[in-house]
Amino acid sequence: MSGLTKVAIIGSGNIGTDLMIKVLRTSTHLEMGALVGIEAQSEGLGRARRMGVVTTDAGIDGLQRLAVWPEIGIVFDATSAAAHRQHNEVCIQAGKVMIDLTPAAIGPYVVPVVNGEEHLGAQNLNMVTCGGQATIPIVAAVSSVARVRYAEIVASIASKSAGPGTRANIDEFTETTTLAITAVGGAERGKAIIVLNPAEPPLIMRDTIYCLTEGGEPAEIEAAIEAMVTKVQAYVPGYRLKQKVQIERIGDNAPLYIPDMGELVTGLKVTTFLEVEGAGHYLPAYAGNLDIMTSAALHTAERIAGRLGKGLAA
Repeated sequence: MSGLTKVAIIGSGNIGTDLMIKVLRTSTHLEMGALVGIEAQSEGLGRARRMGVVTTDAGIDGLQRLAVWPEIGIVFDATSAAAHRQHNEVCIQAGKVMIDLTPAAIGPYVVPVVNGEEHLGAQNLNMVTCGGQATIPIVAAVSSVARVRYAEIVASIASKSAGPGTRANIDEFTETTTLAITAVGGAERGKAIIVLNPAEPPLIMRDTIYCLTEGGEPAEIEAAIEAMVTKVQAYVPGYRLKQKVQIERIGDNAPLYIPDMGELVTGLKVTTFLEVEGAGHYLPAYAGNLDIMTSAALHTAERIAGRLGKGLAA
């Protein structure tokens, strides 16, 4: 017995392949069990075979027929929100833990540095979205020291880094991220926007986070944001502030009208600019949006595997 938790990854596209390589190269608690796809000639399945990983091109049905299936402890789903519903039913019934990289949001939203420890015992954990993983930590940081009445995030990603799965899930992206801004980030109201940037050469992921607070001290808010950035960098080294946090006081003499709130508001307007550069394990550096998802999922799985290992040892 290796003492490692075997994992399967459903989805042999960019996200699934990058996650597989992260498991193979960097994981301390996980072992690749299988990569699952639906196209026999996909680049991801081909790479997996060359790296000695068990594969199937028959989807979830093929995974269940593999000899390794009973040994799988954790299943990552890197397909689509629609497909995840079926995958979840099969895996939960079989007693597997599911880490969902789609916006299906069947299980609780998980952002490792914000609420990761709270849900390690769940059978299905949803990793929100790439925009959520990048921006919700900042909203949560501001919420920790001030009342955030409204938070709005704009995630700009290279069009080349948005594959078919991402494009098919645009509506789910905005809905899931918006809900998580409040449920995880702590804002009273939230809004999410995604921009697919067609620029050439492709630009790395950039995120803008606006928070309107009631109360709070500018120095405390800035310090909380900087501390949170450092925490995220522990598992996403390319995550960084693009420039100094901007804080503007909105007074009664010039209140802001927030359409989503339907009222004029005052307080502190906190603007944070981020960029996320990918680690380059499989994807290009500009695909930080995909890298932060796989990094967050891997970090979460490592914690779950450590917990499972302790349970088995007991």
